[in-house]
This record gives sequence, C-alpha cells and structure tokens, in this order.
Amino acid sequence: MASEWDWGSGEGLLGLDDPDEWDAAFERGEPHLGTAVIGLAFQCSLEEASPRIVRAMRLSDRDQRGFAFTAAGVAARLNGELTPELYAALRAEGTGRMSIAENAIDDTLDHVPFRQLPLWLKWWKVVSKVLDKLEVWRLTITYAAEDAWKALRGRRS
Repeated sequence: MASEWDWGSGEGLLGLDDPDEWDAAFERGEPHLGTAVIGLAFQCSLEEASPRIVRAMRLSDRDQRGFAFTAAGVAARLNGELTPELYAALRAEGTGRMSIAENAIDDTLDHVPFRQLPLWLKWWKVVSKVLDKLEVWRLTITYAAEDAWKALRGRRS
C-alpha cells in the first residue's frame, strides 16, 4: 500500500517490497528512490530489483545514486550474483578508490564466485590485489624508515 511508505522523509522505505510502488514513485519524481531501492534489493528477487537499481543509479541526486550502488552491493551479497545490466552499470561507473561504485564492486568481488564474474571484473580483482600488496609494502618501508630515523636521532641526543 502506498500509505505505508513515507516518500517525503524516507521513513520505512528500507522495507519496500513492491516494485510497482517503486515504479510509481519514480514516475512521480519522489525523493528517496535510492533508499527505497535498497529495500527492494532486500525484499525482492534479483530479477525484480535489478532494473530499478539500474534506474536509481542514474538519479540526479548524488546521495540517492550512492544508495543505488549500495543496493547493488546488497544484491551481490544476498544473491551471490548480479544481472548483466548491473554489471554493465558498475562497469560504466568505473572502478577505483574514487568511484561511487567502489563499495558495490568490492561487495561483488567478495560475494560472487570468481568464475561467475565478467572478464573486466576478474581483471579488476587481480589489479586491486596487486595494488593492495604494493600499498602494504610501501607502508612497511615507510614505517621502517621512520623507525630507523627515530633511532638514529635518538643516538645523537
């Protein structure tokens, strides 16, 4: 029922379980569509939620778009897979630490079996692991150099 959902404040929208209600709210231009699509990811099948998540990823409100990417991560966690449309939307947004899709991609990499990932995401998993390892080495060297410098300065005093 439409009366259950407070589109103005967003109250209760994480419990949204009616894709038709989301569609109607989208047509009306309601706020909090990204919040509501998280509810769909929790409550509905991947096939029902996926097209709405993709639409919410194109919202003009950056915060609500961010929630749509959160919904994609939720879908990956709950279903252990994503639809081709969701993979395409994640790819279009891009990978990396500054991407709005970063957490959704990380959730996908953590919860979707490697053999089921599209090739571009398999490649990103390898690249991100290498980058993480390089960062660990960089920090290890930095801390060792700082410790050596402190020890050297301590002897001079």
